[in-house]
Amino acid sequence: MKLYFQILFASIILHSLPAFTQAQFIHPPKREYRAVWLTTIKGLDWPREEHKGDYATQRAHLCTILDSLQAIHINTILLQTRIRGDVIYPSTIEPFAPVFSGQHGVAPDYDPLAFAIEECHRRGMQLHAWLVTIPLGDATYVKGHGRQSLPTKKHNQCTRFKGMWYMEPSHPGTAQHLCTLIDEIVTRYDIDGIHFDYIRYPEGNQSYPDGGTYNKTKRWGQSKDEWRRANITALMRTLYAKVKSIKPWVCVSAATLGKHADVSRYSSYGWNAYHTVHQEAQEWMRQGIVDALFPMLYYAGHHFYPFVTDWHEHSYGRHVVAGMGTYQLHPDEKDWNLEEVVRQLHVVRAHPAGGAALFRSKFVTDNTKGVYDYLHYFYPTPALVPAMPWLNTTAPTAPSLTEVSIDRHTTTLTWQSIGDSIRYNVYSSSTYPVDTDDATNLQRAYLREPCYTEPTASIARARHYAITAIDRYGNESEPLQWKNTVIVPVKPRQHCPTK
Repeated sequence: MKLYFQILFASIILHSLPAFTQAQFIHPPKREYRAVWLTTIKGLDWPREEHKGDYATQRAHLCTILDSLQAIHINTILLQTRIRGDVIYPSTIEPFAPVFSGQHGVAPDYDPLAFAIEECHRRGMQLHAWLVTIPLGDATYVKGHGRQSLPTKKHNQCTRFKGMWYMEPSHPGTAQHLCTLIDEIVTRYDIDGIHFDYIRYPEGNQSYPDGGTYNKTKRWGQSKDEWRRANITALMRTLYAKVKSIKPWVCVSAATLGKHADVSRYSSYGWNAYHTVHQEAQEWMRQGIVDALFPMLYYAGHHFYPFVTDWHEHSYGRHVVAGMGTYQLHPDEKDWNLEEVVRQLHVVRAHPAGGAALFRSKFVTDNTKGVYDYLHYFYPTPALVPAMPWLNTTAPTAPSLTEVSIDRHTTTLTWQSIGDSIRYNVYSSSTYPVDTDDATNLQRAYLREPCYTEPTASIARARHYAITAIDRYGNESEPLQWKNTVIVPVKPRQHCPTK
């Protein structure tokens, strides 16, 4: 509770500050999630409805979105990869979603997932494949996929409830099907994470038709609510194990309802993860079957602050990334003032080893109520994604410098490659040695190539550099330090390509 009152006091102080001066009081951390949900369903973020079938425009539009997000130092893209029993890549398991071609099951002339991964990695961003887990869509959407729809192919594994189709959480076939999908995605694609959404029962589920299965499979004395929570937890455990069996460094996360349950002084008013949709998500962190949780805290005031603290107090060392409702700034939604998002960002940053995920991309890049402008101040330098020490703590070896080239316009550093799975971080400072713990010295994160180019600093004041290697678990090497003693520009050389 002490932490809660500290954060409450901070929010009161921040409430009194002008929005665009608050960043002066915050030293940005070196590691935090700066994530954005990039929605593909209904063309909400990408691709736009008007771009259906125009594949060149779709690709160019995604690059524009990513350029805008890179400019404010976003480091993680949650790309909606499975929409409603369909996907955005060529799959042998589920049909292609209609958002690209305009037709169910018809693929575009490129692989959107592969393209997005490449463009994110070129910009030093992680890409997490966001999978909508249980819902399959309404009857019309399902009918559009014909014989390829899951309710047609695996009818006994699906349940129709209030006009919507769902994969049945209690059926063993649900976990098996999702595991085959995970195997396909994680094996074929160089993703950084798998992000499960809607891994829960539907809301208003008092009449959800699973009574017969409950009576057959419940343990002695187990209530239906307990049985349902056990089903979702077992599903999460199976999916986590499947991902780790293929690529153990891939981060497994889940989006949950924003409030786990009531807290001591504040009610969830009957809308929470534990009771309403049977997500025992804090138990997932305790059991270690999730690497990060993204609670969807799309609320204001006392509906936000006590509950984000509750998640962190029950994180058991795993990452909690607060899902923030930037869409609520829009006049068609809650018409929030920008100051509400500003306060939330600062309070979230007060918690260690977490960060924020913004829902959703279009409201950020459209600069709704000035939120994009503020993020320029709040995220002034790049940041690394928090490491996952529960998986691996062995740091890679430090790079070895091979060449430095300085001319009047650019400085280029080249070093020896350590391996295909290793990325590199470049730090720079006017003081030597370069302090790699100081986030403001981080110039570029997650470079794929062992080469870095930037405009040459004033020759009257040398600029020093440090280079580190970082692995897929987030372990960072000791720095390679280079002291710049060059005063006279040397002959120009060819520079390495950087974004």
